Amino acid sequence: MGQIKFGTSGWRGVIAEDFTFAGVRAVSQAIGEYIQAQDAGGKGRGVVVGYDPRFLSEAFAAEAAGVLAGQGIRVFLCDRDTPTPVIAFEILRRRAVGGINITASHNPPQYSGVKFSAAWGGPALPAETKTIEERANAILADGRAPGGRGLSLAEAEARGLIVRIDPRPIYLERLGALVDLETIRRARLTIVMDPLYGSARDYLDCLLREAGCEVTLLHDWRDPYFGGRSPEPSQENLGELASRVSATGAHLGLATDGDADRFGLVDADGSFLEPNYFLGLLLFHLVRARGWTGGVARSVATSHLVDAVARHLNIPVYETPVGFKYIGELITQDKLVLGGEESAGLSVKDHVPEKDGILACLLAAELVAARGRACLTTLLQELYAEVGTILTKRLNYHIESRLVAGLQARLEEPPRRLADRAVIAVNRLDGVKMILEDGGWLLLRPSGTEPVVRLYAEASTPEQLEAIVAEGQALIHAKMETGNRKTDD
Repeated sequence: MGQIKFGTSGWRGVIAEDFTFAGVRAVSQAIGEYIQAQDAGGKGRGVVVGYDPRFLSEAFAAEAAGVLAGQGIRVFLCDRDTPTPVIAFEILRRRAVGGINITASHNPPQYSGVKFSAAWGGPALPAETKTIEERANAILADGRAPGGRGLSLAEAEARGLIVRIDPRPIYLERLGALVDLETIRRARLTIVMDPLYGSARDYLDCLLREAGCEVTLLHDWRDPYFGGRSPEPSQENLGELASRVSATGAHLGLATDGDADRFGLVDADGSFLEPNYFLGLLLFHLVRARGWTGGVARSVATSHLVDAVARHLNIPVYETPVGFKYIGELITQDKLVLGGEESAGLSVKDHVPEKDGILACLLAAELVAARGRACLTTLLQELYAEVGTILTKRLNYHIESRLVAGLQARLEEPPRRLADRAVIAVNRLDGVKMILEDGGWLLLRPSGTEPVVRLYAEASTPEQLEAIVAEGQALIHAKMETGNRKTDD
């Protein structure tokens, strides 16, 4: 296997090639050592360990639990595949010293991963994961089995170092207090739900039925191959959900990803609603209808529809780099009504500082119910009438690493005009974001873990949006002059 490297949401790799038992043991040992270095009394507070429905997830989780137990650290081991937000909630509820989830979230089925959450419930910050990463790689290089290969589950349980838990009932109770289930109940919604074979089954559908919804379920059983595709609730993966919503006349289609931290929404007519747009709709609802107070946080890549709604409501906006950990910090500081990312992640005040796709879907049902079972697209047009039209687009470009470096060099001096508009500001918080004079913008952001460039664009009309996208594509594929040599990027 190669070097262990943590990205924005943990360490991920292809099972048996990059992601191995040896790697899991090394990372678990490093996490255990880090925890003890930070909090000498943290052993008794324990670590919550869970896993998603992927191939070998239980075995990887058992290995992680055994290595931690071998260091004398108490482990609360989930009794079935468990959503990431549930683990975050359990960390906070138990005042645990951290949490590990064996998950690759929305990645293709051949991947697995380790997601480490800190004691505050959110994803570990870069300084923390860098320390863990360096120690894990040193353990692998040393060649010795970490923690003496740890303890077996039987031995650790006999010693009281591993305790099996079912975190589902109390998490559902918490969501029942956050969401207005009575409003949903009065609306008598018909909903089609697709957990994409992931961990949200028996969570989201359970609360929807408790709220009186008529629920049709798709793909609500464990399939480690996720039907042969990535468990990502994107438009291209929700065709069956869209067809079923249209065919049954349902009010809403709801989807979650593999570890249930992301959401997908299908409107009553079968159309997919971009997560960007839902963030603006939900913010308006939570402040206007629910009377919640506070600001809103979004990543640099997220739609400025959030900003337009915030201006209308006279609340502050916090902009963060990509990665929910930064938004999670603001949630813990009680600064937010809502924090969200364009990649279909959100959480709200008084909840976990981690993305929660189950909560997002329930709040979508609440929003539709509160507005008389209106279509989401209708609600979006009504919002546009109040705050102005904002359209958004995201595209991914897979290009060679050397060409990514070339793009980064070109963006050291970004263009002064794009799509016949002046560039009035350049934001380098995460990638290069060019703000135009009319409020439109273009962000080019190379991935930190793969040879991919992400293009994000926003404008007030479809024509202007396509013009900005075309300019971004031209920048990505432009010829770069280095001395007297030109390289076709």
